[in-house]
Amino acid sequence: YEETAGSDIVVITSGSPRKPGMSRDDLLETNKGIVGSVASEIADRSPDAIVIVVTNPLDAMCHVASDVTNFPRQRVVGMAGILDSARFRTFLAWELGVSARDVTGFVLGGHGDTMVPVVSYSSVAGIPITQRLADDRIEEIVQRTRDGGAEVGKLLQKGSAFYAPSAATVEMIDSIVLDQKRVLPCAALCQGEYGIDGLFVGVPVRLGTDGMEEIVEIELGDREKSDLDESAGAVRELVDAMAKL
Repeated sequence: YEETAGSDIVVITSGSPRKPGMSRDDLLETNKGIVGSVASEIADRSPDAIVIVVTNPLDAMCHVASDVTNFPRQRVVGMAGILDSARFRTFLAWELGVSARDVTGFVLGGHGDTMVPVVSYSSVAGIPITQRLADDRIEEIVQRTRDGGAEVGKLLQKGSAFYAPSAATVEMIDSIVLDQKRVLPCAALCQGEYGIDGLFVGVPVRLGTDGMEEIVEIELGDREKSDLDESAGAVRELVDAMAKL
């Protein structure tokens, strides 16, 4: 860890990888110890760093990093929503036969089976996807997005996704280092935003030189708000279970 001393940004990827048939939550006990050890070293050697957590189960590991470092919430964020959103946009693009560059869409909530692809804010060149796709087909794409990590794991047969997570992490680093002020879906510690308190979940955040500079609140439909509440509840159950380990 000596070579990391004085870092401005530290990315935590340390942990046991997800294997075929495993959920992200199956990694809880093993990776709690690993991330806790890494976070302790970060706090000692780079006390002013911004920490980006990538290790699964992502939302729970953000809590570990935050608790161990005792950094302010602006300086601990998790990479998940950018990855999940990229998958969501890609699946929509494939279905519609268009470039993914023209598809807008993002995913909120926990990085797991209850993640919430936000259909009401999804569009192709400004055209709502609800005008291009039937409801049942949209639901299938939403479910495929939730299962995206498992799908990649089955294709790889050994290990878990690595290319898209690294690209998503670089997006976050660029926004911080270059003070781009990009609004990106990341796991952040909510303190009342979206009616969620004291919990890391995926929400739109503005990333700049100070880290997570703002949680951007948007108006959600009744179902999306209910789904986000359910997803936050699943994260809280995981965090509570971790506290008993």
